[in-house]
Formats: sequence, structure tokens, C-alpha cells
Amino acid sequence: MSYIVIASANAHKVEEYRELLKDQDVDLHSLADYPGFPGVEEDGKTFTENASIKAVAVCKYCDVPAFADDSGLEVMALDGRPGIHSARYAENDPARRAKLLKELEGVTDRRARFVCVIAIAMNGEVIETFEGEVKGTILTEERGEGGFGYDPLFVPDGYDQTFAEMPQELKNKISHRAEAFRKAMEFIEEQMSVLDGEF
Repeated sequence: MSYIVIASANAHKVEEYRELLKDQDVDLHSLADYPGFPGVEEDGKTFTENASIKAVAVCKYCDVPAFADDSGLEVMALDGRPGIHSARYAENDPARRAKLLKELEGVTDRRARFVCVIAIAMNGEVIETFEGEVKGTILTEERGEGGFGYDPLFVPDGYDQTFAEMPQELKNKISHRAEAFRKAMEFIEEQMSVLDGEF
């Protein structure tokens, strides 16, 4: 079984990845298992830069393969905000959603997309990055009790439910994180002979 650390202590995010990895021979750990990790400043200008910064820092600290994702919500009418600042848009999830709704008051173009970039690091350096996205619309009020972050406000194109209303199994099939993860797993499977014994 391969041992890998996800560069996150976010219980919701870790659980999503555990579900995505349930059929893989992978022993997934998180930063909750490494309470001494000093943290890292996410000062990149893009999702890719921030994911790479986190993956390398955790790989070096834990001395095992690591992966990190940086994800967020880009709203067209807000010139892509909150973007890479999605998790720091306000002090908590309810406040972030309230701020977004306030900024979109009276706005008719409510197109948006969730973006996720996964970076995989081994031996202290990034070996590859993968991007996923899902396009959709921002509602004028919250719906649903599941999910986290902006999920209660986001309806993906082609669906009537918000991410917070969907069964987890469905979200895990269509989400930005799932798409980036699928690309990462395809890469790992293709490169398994090279990575054998390391991943």
C-alpha cells in the first residue's frame, strides 16, 4: 500500500479525497496526522502556484510523497473573484457566502466556475500538476445542508441541485476536484513503472 499525505487538515476536503481513493491501494494521511507542521504561506498568484507551494512544503516536512490542491470559485461578473482568495474571502463559510451574495446583489450574469489544481510532489519537488473545473451559476440564496464552502450557492450546468443538495456520490463524479483527481490518477497509473516503490 502506498503512503501519501494530503497537504490539508480540512476534514471535509480530506473526506472527499478518502471517498475518491476508496478503490485505490493508498494509505491517505493528512496534516491532522502531522500536528507539528509549521504551515506555509500561500503567496502564489495562481491556483497552480499555491498548490505547488503546499505540496513541496509538506513533502519535505513529512519526507514522503505529498499532494496538495488549491481550489476556489471564480465569478465572471466579479472579474474572477474570489478566485485564489476563496478560502480567505471572509472569516468563515457563512460569512464568505454572505459576502458573495452581497457583491452580486442586482447582478443578472451569475455565471461562475469552480477550479481545482492538484500538485504532486516527490523527493522535494513537484512532478506534475492537474486542473479540473466545473461551470455553473450562483443562486440568489442558499440551498442545501451538505457540502462546504460555497456549495449551497452553486448549481453546476446541466443540474437543478446545488452542490450542497446533491448526494456526495454525484458531487464526487462531477466536481472540479474529482476532474483534477481523475487526471492525477491517470498520470500515476501511466507512470507507475517509473514511480514504483515511491508512490
